[in-house]
Amino acid sequence: MAYLINLKTFTDQRGNLTVIEKTIPFDIKRIFYIYGVDQSVRGGHRHHKTIQATICLKGSCTIFNDDGIDQHTYLLNSPDKCLILEPKDWHKMFDFSEDAILMVLASEFFDEQDYIFKPYR
Repeated sequence: MAYLINLKTFTDQRGNLTVIEKTIPFDIKRIFYIYGVDQSVRGGHRHHKTIQATICLKGSCTIFNDDGIDQHTYLLNSPDKCLILEPKDWHKMFDFSEDAILMVLASEFFDEQDYIFKPYR
């Protein structure tokens, strides 16, 4: 099942500094970000191999997750929250705020054959 981790953040009068170091449970091979989303739903798939770490750098979005046993909905609305999605996690992202920037760190390079679009139910 997907799970949230808190990213280490240092805060003082100058602002915030969030660090991604020794917290992501895989080696990062690909980084992409989603922004400028209208009312569309993104995602709608799971993977054979790829693990993903999702961080909403700005604004907010909602991620629905189904691992074939449990379903859960996560609100990402802070750049120090990171949602880890395992390969078995069928997910979709929606309710993007107008200013949302969702960054995704992936354990694998893009491979069209790695995607499974059919939901569990």
